[in-house]
Amino acid sequence: MAEITVKNPAGKSAGSVELDDALFGIRPNVSVLHQVVTAQLARRRAGTQSTKTRSEVRGGGAKPYRQKGTGNARQGSTNAPHYVGGGVAFAPKPRSYAQRTPKKMIRLALRSALSDRASEGRVVVVDEWGFETPKTKDARIALAALGLDGRVLVVVDREDAATARSFRNLPEVQLIQPGELNAYDVLCNEWIVFTKATLPAALPTDTRRADRAVVSTQGVTTQHGPGAHADDPAEGPRDEDDADAPSTVQAFAAAVIEADVAPYGPGSHAPLGDDGQPEGFDIKGNADSMLYHVPGSAFYERTVAEVWFASAEAAEEAGFELPPSQRDDDESESPS
Repeated sequence: MAEITVKNPAGKSAGSVELDDALFGIRPNVSVLHQVVTAQLARRRAGTQSTKTRSEVRGGGAKPYRQKGTGNARQGSTNAPHYVGGGVAFAPKPRSYAQRTPKKMIRLALRSALSDRASEGRVVVVDEWGFETPKTKDARIALAALGLDGRVLVVVDREDAATARSFRNLPEVQLIQPGELNAYDVLCNEWIVFTKATLPAALPTDTRRADRAVVSTQGVTTQHGPGAHADDPAEGPRDEDDADAPSTVQAFAAAVIEADVAPYGPGSHAPLGDDGQPEGFDIKGNADSMLYHVPGSAFYERTVAEVWFASAEAAEEAGFELPPSQRDDDESESPS
């Protein structure tokens, strides 16, 4: 993990903190960043444009002149698009420009943007702002002491109203809450400023579901975590000799972790915390299309792996198939 210096609002050192490599240390995926930002900007479009077609404009009900004998081209209505005041051909109508973006791509784009700023040394962590009352002058002095020039993205806690009011009048500062952090706002600003309270951290991949799972077994709801092994009133207190024996809850949690690691059975593996490739698994699988791509194929580099397979046989046993173009190539190469 990369270690950076924590500063106070006066610009002096106040310790150090480690940045999570899963969020700040991956190789930025430029293509995913482009797709996510494009979708985010498209969603902002109102889509309220509307013009009238020839069937919606007023007038033009009668034929303007007789069919023959005038020397003019025949016309049936003055509502035609080539007339002044006529309808619009292929008129734009209200529509939604929203694009469906997978959540994994959104998270990958955010991690890529954060990693890009961290690699350039433009991530700053402040111990705490400590504004007792909202004052824009104090906020400007703090930015100058930290050496921040240009556009700055300040991540503030929801409860820190004094800090938010101090920064909100500065035109070069954008305020955002930790839950609203996104790739577009990170890329639009030159600096990102966190506090210790708002600095994000990622959980390991194999413990995300098990640590927050609430498991219900035999009609008794049990929280997996500290205090999970409460005595069952129907069976009485547990014996000390059985303290190390795996309980039903532990077995279920182990099954949850195993399902996270190998979501499609033997020979499959979930992506690592940084969406990296597990060792020994080089075949990419896409859960939406149920297709798998082998190294060297046309779509291999452009595919975001939602699951990795060790062999083509394991992918086919899980219900995945080769793309139709590759199946045709394999059939043409096979001897008749």
